[in-house]
Amino acid sequence: MAVIDANLRRGPFRPGDRVQLTDPKGRLHTITLEAGKQFHTHRGFLRHDDLIGAPDGSTITNTAGTQYLAIRPLLADYVMSMPRGAAVVYPKDAGQIVTMADIFPGAVVVEAGVGSGALSMSLLRAIGEEGRLLSFERRADFAQIARGNARAFFGADHPAWTVTVGDLIEALPAAVEPASVDRVVLDMLAPWECLDVVADALLPGGVLICYVATATQLSRVAEAIRDHGGYTEPQAWESLVRGWHLEGLAVRPQHRMHGHTGFLITTRRLAPGVTPPLRKRRPGGYTVDADRQDGWSEDDFGERVPSPKRVRRTARALAPPAGDG
Repeated sequence: MAVIDANLRRGPFRPGDRVQLTDPKGRLHTITLEAGKQFHTHRGFLRHDDLIGAPDGSTITNTAGTQYLAIRPLLADYVMSMPRGAAVVYPKDAGQIVTMADIFPGAVVVEAGVGSGALSMSLLRAIGEEGRLLSFERRADFAQIARGNARAFFGADHPAWTVTVGDLIEALPAAVEPASVDRVVLDMLAPWECLDVVADALLPGGVLICYVATATQLSRVAEAIRDHGGYTEPQAWESLVRGWHLEGLAVRPQHRMHGHTGFLITTRRLAPGVTPPLRKRRPGGYTVDADRQDGWSEDDFGERVPSPKRVRRTARALAPPAGDG
């Protein structure tokens, strides 16, 4: 079994290390060090051999006199520059998934929708080598890319990770015992289709967290969780990250930001046979019939409908005084 060497993330640069180079204008370049190789730009080149053996956080000057800062990329840096098959889960969302789903060392975690492996690496970091991450991906090419990206980052195949090419609904029952999984993370188009098989796999109290891109998906998975009856009331949110420009007294928000990337929704598995308390809420349920003939009402969208008495009172208050034109 492979063992992940923590020393790969510290100490002097070695052949095979990925190094992030930052030029004076803040432009980033990521290279993999190889003895005898060179890194070229339109403004000269630098030799990999000049970096090998140098401490992390060094500077190096190329043949044209341009100075670069050389530093090992963090996981957040790595996932944004690594080769991609599918779009990656941004670090801001991966961090919230790890925290809000309470991914802990030694946990048994099921992930569906591996993509390029960005979220998988955050999950592996959280569970450690004593945990288990069982990832399911429908596309073999995506699974291959994800394995390669994780191998390049960790320096070896992570011993806690198993990647299965196949559909979660069909493959999960054969992969785990009932009520043996601590956490489930779903990054897929239709997570509501997997609620039954996930409920069978999760321990009572286990967490399900779904990552979806659109409000339509969010609404549908929330109503499916409620209709299932085996989960707690779902909670949903999104996060927006805005960087700041820091230059002397010119301190202001950056013009570009990471806005909407996806919604997160969490719920927990109830014990078998337990019925959740009746939730009192105003919004109506998810409506499947998009072409309904009777039209839409405010209740369908959770709008608070003012009482007729309040409307009349407001209208009287805004009416012009008697005698005005």
